[in-house]
Amino acid sequence: MTLYTHAESNIRKTWLYLTGFLIFIIILGWLISYLLGSYFILWLAIIYSILISFFGYWYSDKIVLAMSRAKPIEKKDEPELYRLVENLCITAGLPLPKIYIIPESQPNAFATGRNPQHAIIAVTQGLLGRLERTELEGVIAHELSHIGNRDALLQTIVVLLVGVVVIMTDFFFRISFWGGFSSRRGSRGEGNLKVVMLVISLLLAVLAPLFATLIKLAISRKREFLADASGALLTRYPDGLARALEKISQDLSPMKTANNSTAHLYIASPFRGKQSQNWFAKLFMTHPPMEERVRALRGMRV
Repeated sequence: MTLYTHAESNIRKTWLYLTGFLIFIIILGWLISYLLGSYFILWLAIIYSILISFFGYWYSDKIVLAMSRAKPIEKKDEPELYRLVENLCITAGLPLPKIYIIPESQPNAFATGRNPQHAIIAVTQGLLGRLERTELEGVIAHELSHIGNRDALLQTIVVLLVGVVVIMTDFFFRISFWGGFSSRRGSRGEGNLKVVMLVISLLLAVLAPLFATLIKLAISRKREFLADASGALLTRYPDGLARALEKISQDLSPMKTANNSTAHLYIASPFRGKQSQNWFAKLFMTHPPMEERVRALRGMRV
């Protein structure tokens, strides 16, 4: 498989997942609205999720940087890193992002920002100390690919959709539990209907958000594969990123600022030594297994 066909395959799969997600939400919204005889919950969930996602889209970068304790640097602080990022940005046709250093010994990195004009790349001290130039170049190219592929925007859309699912099912369960759909409380038929509605709402409240989360994680994993392929296209040297990923995965240094809400942003999961490799656990992983990423990179033809 060439770099180009690998990237195209991951793009197709990402949009296939996203289309399936939209269809799932439409069907779920219709079902809940039909059972309640009102579209109020559907519209309320959409409006609320849009407002929350809008706030997250504009301010999430500041929140992530504060949580990771990243510090901005200038060219005089890390001239080699700056030149590397500048050269790759010229090649990729992207504006120069702001560069931050995370005071952690674990080698890792992430990119954030609402668009290429407001992008940020953050790397740990451990990454700078462990990797050779070609390996560091591969990591930076991967993060620039996230920026160029507008993954922050896609992530916001996916979070919005998951939020719609969670809010709709939660409201439906609460209304069903309190009998808000019932018009005649003394009727035996209404009592049976209430039990049926309660069972349906309980199933939806558990299964629908779970299914939505699985789709979100599947999209996240595909975007990592895509960023790997795009980064390799940028450097024309897939082995550099492959070697970097191997070094990153072999380092078991803990990350003090690791957080479940930001783990998906990093090039590799910051939770070391805690990943299970069975098929069920893989469904809930924010990143593809490292050996699969390395194998895909080494199987690419430039």
